[in-house]
Amino acid sequence: MEVLILEKEIILKRVNEFLDHINKKLPESMELEFEGYYKRGFFVTKKRYALIEDDKIIVKGLEFVRRDWAPIAKKTQEKVLYTILKEGSPKKAEKIIRKVIKDIKEGNLNLEDLVIHTQITKKLDEYKQIGPHVIAAKKALRRGRRIDPGAIIRYIIVKGSRPISERAEPIEDVSLEDYDPQYYIEHQVLPAVSRIMKALGYSDEDLKSIIYGERQASLDSFL
Repeated sequence: MEVLILEKEIILKRVNEFLDHINKKLPESMELEFEGYYKRGFFVTKKRYALIEDDKIIVKGLEFVRRDWAPIAKKTQEKVLYTILKEGSPKKAEKIIRKVIKDIKEGNLNLEDLVIHTQITKKLDEYKQIGPHVIAAKKALRRGRRIDPGAIIRYIIVKGSRPISERAEPIEDVSLEDYDPQYYIEHQVLPAVSRIMKALGYSDEDLKSIIYGERQASLDSFL
């Protein structure tokens, strides 16, 4: 730990020396500022990235800061991010993803891990595009619950052959046996972690191997 602190101090000293050198040559109205020291990080796009400063993860534009994703997707993404940024271990990240997939398939979780929260912003009959939250809200209304603009709809995607939107059910009307494991794997967890893993060089085939065990992933390290 002392070595890491000393290394950080040396880097910060050199950064400040560099800033002083550059700022002396810039016009008075311009000045470079020090943003922060990040030991490790990665960018998915310019506005989607994750960095680690000491033990604090700084995230922009990734799913676990959004309310309309299920907690299982957000928690998995956060664990994967922390493992990659803190420990630099894609292999450990793979194990985390496989464990979550196994838990989803076997029902080793609770409904709160699967619930999706979306706000109703207007009267239900004013919606032209009928998303899953609107369908779930209409079902709740038919079952005697009051749904006003501003209400937060909590719903689960259940098993069935109908389109996904039509399978959105209010959490009050669902038991753990009802949820659709394939939906939560393919439309929640996989999209959330794939942005991270692809940024590290994993291909679609590599991700399929993590999810379905078809073949070994190709990337062995992250520096």
